Amino acid sequence: MVLKIEHLTGGYAGVPVIKDINLTIKSGQALGIIGLNGAGKSTTIKHILGLLRPQKGKITLNEVSLNKQPTAFKRQVAYIPEVPVLYPELTLKEHLALIILSYQLNEEKAWVRAQQLLQLFRLEDKLDWLPVHFSKGMKQKVMIVAAFLADTDLLVIDEPFTGLDPLAVTNLIDLIKEAIATGKMVLMSTHILADAEQVISNYAVLNNGAIEVIGSISDIRLHYGLTATDSFDKIYRILNQEQRHARFS
Repeated sequence: MVLKIEHLTGGYAGVPVIKDINLTIKSGQALGIIGLNGAGKSTTIKHILGLLRPQKGKITLNEVSLNKQPTAFKRQVAYIPEVPVLYPELTLKEHLALIILSYQLNEEKAWVRAQQLLQLFRLEDKLDWLPVHFSKGMKQKVMIVAAFLADTDLLVIDEPFTGLDPLAVTNLIDLIKEAIATGKMVLMSTHILADAEQVISNYAVLNNGAIEVIGSISDIRLHYGLTATDSFDKIYRILNQEQRHARFS
């Protein structure tokens, strides 16, 4: 299993936001994308999900082309967005039924798995609830349950820890570890590195729409000249200086 992003350039209304992005994630690997707001993280994710059409380059997952076989590609991808997206007229149970139908899952096995996930996030008694009754944190848990229920080869996660209570964060980290151990691929965008570091060893730093470095936290610290006593947050100040320089040069 492998996700390949090759020479990807794309953006909005013909204006490139990301330029010549090259990334590879293999079976059992997790990659974090970090960078300032506006660096191109969300744009990269939207291209992987097929929400934006590349201006150049290609994206393949297990040799399935997103451009040529979009349905087959998307059935291999589950997504946990930063902002939960739920249908207001559907109950929690109906949302899960929609996931089972969309991903063509074995219904009996899927509902067993759904019950396990619901219990893990303390939602097992909320199956008949509509989204209007859920708090932000509960909506985020619904998105997590749905994504892991889909049991896809690739899991794309955008700022997953926002709004979650500490127990839910721990449970999510455990699920990601389990997914990686079984050969799944994970792509995560986050600013909360203290939590992300528990499951992610390699990161790609995006700035001004381009990848500046890919490697471990130690590799990234070395690339930006951070000392052992420097906070990792200093990297964001360096990236900000680079953005300002690029804007006014």
